[in-house]
Amino acid sequence: MKIKVILLFICLFAGVNLSAQTSLVQIDESGSLTYASDPDGFIIPDFSYAGYRGGGVEIPTIPVVKEISPIAGDNTSHIQAAIDEVGKRTPDANGFRGALLLKAGKYEMTGTLYVKYDGVVVRGVGNGKSETNSTIIYAKGNMPHQRDVVVVGNTMQNRWNSKISGTQKNIMDDIVPVGATSFTVSSASPYQAGDLIAIYHPCSETWLKAIDYGGVPAPSTGEADERWSENQFPIIYHRYIKKIEGNKITIDAPVFYTLNKSLSQSYVYKFNKTTIIKEVGIENLRIDIESAGGEDENHAWQAVRLRSVENAWAKNVITSGFGQSGFITDCATRTTIEDCQAVDPVSIITGERRYNFNTYVNSQLILFKDCYANNGRHHYVSNGTSSASGVVFLNCISDAVNSTNEGHRHWTQGMLYDGHKETNLKRSFVLGLYNRVDMGTGHGWAAVHSVLWNCDMTGAGIIGLQKPPTAQNYAIGCTAKSITGKPVNNSNFPVGYVELQNKPVSKIPSLYEAQLEHRQKQMSGIAIETQKRKPYTVDTLNSGSVKLSFGDVNNPISIHVFDIAGRACATYKTDKQDFLLDFTSSGIYVLKIQIDGETYSEKMIRVNR
Repeated sequence: MKIKVILLFICLFAGVNLSAQTSLVQIDESGSLTYASDPDGFIIPDFSYAGYRGGGVEIPTIPVVKEISPIAGDNTSHIQAAIDEVGKRTPDANGFRGALLLKAGKYEMTGTLYVKYDGVVVRGVGNGKSETNSTIIYAKGNMPHQRDVVVVGNTMQNRWNSKISGTQKNIMDDIVPVGATSFTVSSASPYQAGDLIAIYHPCSETWLKAIDYGGVPAPSTGEADERWSENQFPIIYHRYIKKIEGNKITIDAPVFYTLNKSLSQSYVYKFNKTTIIKEVGIENLRIDIESAGGEDENHAWQAVRLRSVENAWAKNVITSGFGQSGFITDCATRTTIEDCQAVDPVSIITGERRYNFNTYVNSQLILFKDCYANNGRHHYVSNGTSSASGVVFLNCISDAVNSTNEGHRHWTQGMLYDGHKETNLKRSFVLGLYNRVDMGTGHGWAAVHSVLWNCDMTGAGIIGLQKPPTAQNYAIGCTAKSITGKPVNNSNFPVGYVELQNKPVSKIPSLYEAQLEHRQKQMSGIAIETQKRKPYTVDTLNSGSVKLSFGDVNNPISIHVFDIAGRACATYKTDKQDFLLDFTSSGIYVLKIQIDGETYSEKMIRVNR
C-alpha cells in the first residue's frame, strides 16, 4: 500500500508566475541586483555579511590532532583535559590548532565544557541516537542549577565597551542611512585599515521621543514603569575598517539602522578585543540533557552557548532536553549555525524558556542555515535587544511552535527570515516583526528594518507585521492566511510593507543567497553570468505519491533524498519530465535536485504513514 505524503513545503515555482518580482529588489537577466526605496524612503539592506567570516566562506575542515573515547562515570574532566591539550598546541598559519575527535559512545557529564582556545574544534563521529556510531554527550544532574553544557568561546562576555583611550571620534554626517557602509568622522587619525571598531548610537532622550519610548505606554497607577529610558538601549555595531580616505571610513558590513545626528550623536571607538575567541567550532555530535520530563526545570539549561566569539560555528549538532536554548549566541559575530537541530525542550511553557535558537546580547552577523526546531516557544528569536543585528534564518523549519518566531525585544535591527517554514501549527499567529508593547519587560518595538522573505505559513498561519517609527519592516513573497498590523490585542500599529502576499518571489528564491552571489562576484571582478533557473513543480497526487514535474528539462536529473539529520536515504536518476516519488517511512526529508550534476534546488517535505 502506498504511503500518504503530506507536502508541507512547495517549490517556489509551483503555480507562480515566473516573472514575479518585488519592486524593492530586482534581478536582471545578468543576475545583477538593483534596489528601490519603499514609500518611506528606506532601502532593504544587504544581509549577505551574516555567517562565518562575514558570509560566503565555507566552514573549514580542521585536521584531527587528538582522539578520545568515553570513560565510565563523569566525563567532564576527561573531555576538558583533552580540549586543553589541543588548546596548548601552536596554531598553524591560518590560526588553527586542531580538532579533538570524540569517538563513538555516550559521554556522561555533570559539568560544563569550555572550548576556550582560538583554532580549536570539538568534533564527534555522528549525531544519531546509537552509541555505536554516534557521539552522545549526556548532561546529567543540576549542579550548578540550570548550567550550560558546552560553551564555545570565552567564560566571560566581551560586550565591546572597553574603549581604548584616545580613539573615540564623533560621526559627522547628518544622516548615515540604513544599509550604509561608509561615513565621515571628526578625525580618522586614531584608525587604520583593518582596525576593529565599535559604532555607538546613544539612547538619547531625543531619540526616545522620536520612537515614542519604544511604544511602551506610561504606567497606570500602581503599575511598574517599563517605558524605555535614556541610556537604556544604545545601538552598537561591531565592524572592521576596510578603507580610510581622509576622514571618511568604509566598514566591512552595513549598519542596520539610520544614524540620525539630530536625534543622537553617534561615534566610533576602538576597543579591547583580547577576550574574543576566533576560529572555533563544534561539529557532528549530539547533546542530550537528562531530566524528569514534562515541566521539570532542575536540569542543564543551555545546550550550546557561543560566547565572545568571532568566526565560529556549530555544524551537524543535535540538542535535546534543554530548558531555554538548544543554541544561544552571546557576544558573537560572523558565526554560522548550520544543519543543526534543537528539539524537545523540557520546561514550563512560559517566559524565558524554550528559545530553541536564541540570539542573545551583542549577537551580530549570525547565520542560521538549514536548521530544525520543535516544541519550543520561540524557535528562532532575537533576544538580544538593541545590541543584536544582522541575523539571518535561512531555510529553517519551525515545527509545532507554542508561541511565535519573532524579533522579541527592544529594537533588534536587521533580521531576515529567508525561506522560513512553519509546520504542525498549534496556533494561528506564528511569525512576527511587531511591537510587543508591555509584554515581558516592556519589550516594545522588537524588530526594525527586518524582512520576511518567501516565508511559508502553510497557508493557515498569520504574520504580524508593523511599521516602527523612523524605520520599516517587510513581508515579501510570504504565504500566509493573513498579514496584519494587529497580531495581538494590545499591539495595534500601522502595518509594515507587504508585497506579493501568497505569490513567492520566484526570481529571487533566497534574498540572502542572491545578495551573497552578487557581492562575491563584484568583489572578485567576475562578470555576473545569466542565472539558469529551471522551474519544476511538486504535486501531491490522490494516490499519495509525490509527482515532480520538470517541464521542458530533458537533461539527466538526479534526485537525492536525505533525512532531517542530513543522512542519505536514497538516490534516483531520471531523464523523464515527470517522476513519481514514494517513501518507506515517516519523517521530514530533504529533496536535493541536480541537473547536469549542478544542484539548483533543495526542498523539504514531511511524510506521514
